[in-house]
Amino acid sequence: MPQLRSILSVPGHSAKMQAKALQSTADLVMFDLEDSVLLASKETARQQIISTLKSLPEHHPRLALRCNGLKTAWFYRDMIEVLEIAVDRVSVLVIPKIENAGDVACFTHLLDGIERHTKAQQTIRLHACIESPAGLVQSEAIAATSSRLEALVFGIADYSRAIGAPLVSLSGHGENEKSVYSGHRWHYVLSRLVAAAKSVDLQAIDAPYGNFRDVIGLQQSATQAQALGCDGKWAIHPDQLGMIQQVFSPNTAELELAQKVLEAVRAAEKQGLGAVAVDGQMIDQATVKLAKKVLEED
Repeated sequence: MPQLRSILSVPGHSAKMQAKALQSTADLVMFDLEDSVLLASKETARQQIISTLKSLPEHHPRLALRCNGLKTAWFYRDMIEVLEIAVDRVSVLVIPKIENAGDVACFTHLLDGIERHTKAQQTIRLHACIESPAGLVQSEAIAATSSRLEALVFGIADYSRAIGAPLVSLSGHGENEKSVYSGHRWHYVLSRLVAAAKSVDLQAIDAPYGNFRDVIGLQQSATQAQALGCDGKWAIHPDQLGMIQQVFSPNTAELELAQKVLEAVRAAEKQGLGAVAVDGQMIDQATVKLAKKVLEED
């Protein structure tokens, strides 16, 4: 499965930002037709993304498109106009405000038809955005809906609005949380989203951190998400990518310990030993699997 440590969101109407994003180190660049685009600019953004996709550089990050939601006036044209052009250029369709398995099924069937019509050479994957209580309580069913699904994504701003939580920043994306709650305000939401995703081998992606100049806040936000089992985080600015990728990648100490564990296991197997200890601690199969996962992520 492709790494999804960092997903860079880029407004659909900005040719300049799209060009810059295509030169970035993001694991996935997402051209956005939804929340970052004003209502009056939806058509302009659609045409700009089409233009960018028709003139991609030879080398660029993996690409995604976020369309408008199922219940909007723009959803249908997003799917037909953009995806018929993008079908072999974009690897992922990010689907917003998903509330049940039927929403995912709708996107799946539309993609089936588009790919058949265009004789596509690849299968577009789906990232489902969980942005409401309805979506969260259905997250297990949503995750199991379609083989196209690659990840579940937490949509913090819309989720906050949906539950009536206080707005603690202009962006609504994660900063100043301690001003209203001493713990991790989104611990339960992220834990449930992670469990739903991992139960069917999907990745779990955290929401972006709104203040791109606040490196310490970004690090704390990403570290908390990583500790809860998230695989990556959205970014709203290229300057956030380095920190996000650092947090969601194994550090030197983790790599060295994982290598040490596997070397000890191999040595024990050669000697016919049934038990393995590293630094005075017994190693079981769960630890071995974790060590292998760390090295695979490097």
